[in-house]
This record gives sequence, C-alpha cells and structure tokens, in this order.
Amino acid sequence: MNSVRSPMAAALLSHLTAQRIRVESAGVREGGSDGFVTAVMGEIGIDLSNHIPRPLEDLGDAKFDLIITLSPEAHHAALEFARDSDTVVEYWPTLDATAKLGQARRDELLACYRSVREDLFLKIRNRFGLQGGPSV
Repeated sequence: MNSVRSPMAAALLSHLTAQRIRVESAGVREGGSDGFVTAVMGEIGIDLSNHIPRPLEDLGDAKFDLIITLSPEAHHAALEFARDSDTVVEYWPTLDATAKLGQARRDELLACYRSVREDLFLKIRNRFGLQGGPSV
C-alpha cells in the first residue's frame, strides 16, 4: 500500500500467480511513477511503464481478504480502511529505497531498489507458498 514499493509487490504477486488472484496496489501518499521501480522490474521482464499510482481512497468500498502493508504509515491506513471488515492486515517491514534519492549515485539507487525487489519476491513466495517466477 505504499505508493513507491507496492507496485513492485503487486506486480510480483500477480506475476507469480499468473493473475489467478485479484491484486491491487494503492498508496497512502500522492506521487507519480517511479522510474527506478520501472527499471528494476523491467530487468526481470515485468513491465510497469504504464502503472499509474493511485491513493487508497480510490479503492472505495472494495473488499479484500488480505492487505499487505510495507510501511508503518501504510499499515495504519490499512487498519483504518479494514476496520469494519474481516480483512487480515499484515505488515511487512520493507526498506524505503526512496530515502536514498538525491543522496546516492544511480548505480547505488538501482542496487537498493533491486534489494527491495528481491526481498519482496522472497516474502511473497514464502507467504503464498509459490514456486518459480522471475529470476531475481
């Protein structure tokens, strides 16, 4: 549900399940596309070039079995969003690669984003008992 990393997590889960389950991505802050996310996902054959970030409010009254959050701010928002439902909300602490923007070289930033991608890939495979997927 974090606007920076959730496109990565959502795209990985959708890819690993061959889109057999409904996966949504929403953020808690306004923001545009992240070129580093697009680049590192493209490295493993997942195209996010047309992804348009959207806020949690855009999900309206949608119902979910599970919401996975990647930041404390997103977790708080998800708990509020799901408070009147049976939705399970899980928090997966995840490095915020954007914290290095403006402080690191491009190759260092890409390495950080790759690390986030690989961490999410492993968490998703373990949580959902999935095999295979893109090489990361």
